[in-house]
Amino acid sequence: MTLFRNSYYLMRHGQSEANVAGIVVSAVAAGTTGYGLTAEGERQVIASLAQFSGSRPTRVISSDFLRARQTATLAAAHFELPEPALEQGLRERFFGRWEGQADSGYAEVWALDAAKIEGVGAVEPVAAVLQRALDVLHALEARYTGEVLLLVSHGDLVQILQTAFAGLAAAEHRCVAHHQTAEIRLLVQVGDRL
Repeated sequence: MTLFRNSYYLMRHGQSEANVAGIVVSAVAAGTTGYGLTAEGERQVIASLAQFSGSRPTRVISSDFLRARQTATLAAAHFELPEPALEQGLRERFFGRWEGQADSGYAEVWALDAAKIEGVGAVEPVAAVLQRALDVLHALEARYTGEVLLLVSHGDLVQILQTAFAGLAAAEHRCVAHHQTAEIRLLVQVGDRL
């Protein structure tokens, strides 16, 4: 059981060019170099930050995908913090054969998740996504004490990570309330246990 020494907020990136195009962008080569925020995505991020009423972050840690980096940069500027640290463990879930395809494929993958069917189309298993997200938390816990960390990531990762704190199996991630684009949500506070 982990006793947390820091507090963590999860922020999903704002609307991206991939969201508007209706395609899945989960491969590292495409996601780290393209498909950044739209103007609406920037507006969503700025509005979300302006409405944020939680504990003020002391650090911003981000996926290295462009849409997350741009979101994190806006967040760091809003809170007058240094440039965000990049963390590969916060990357988008890899959607295998659905990469570059219509985003209707997400529902197909989520149905497979719910049925606990893995190995279809080289999709990254939910257990692997959860483990890498938890590994990020453990590494940050080892590095910092008494900090408030804003983690900027992607829809599936933030939903899957929340299952560990909601007493759900990772495959039940769609049972967690949908994390909207640019939404900030408290994950865990200092002194809480997992």
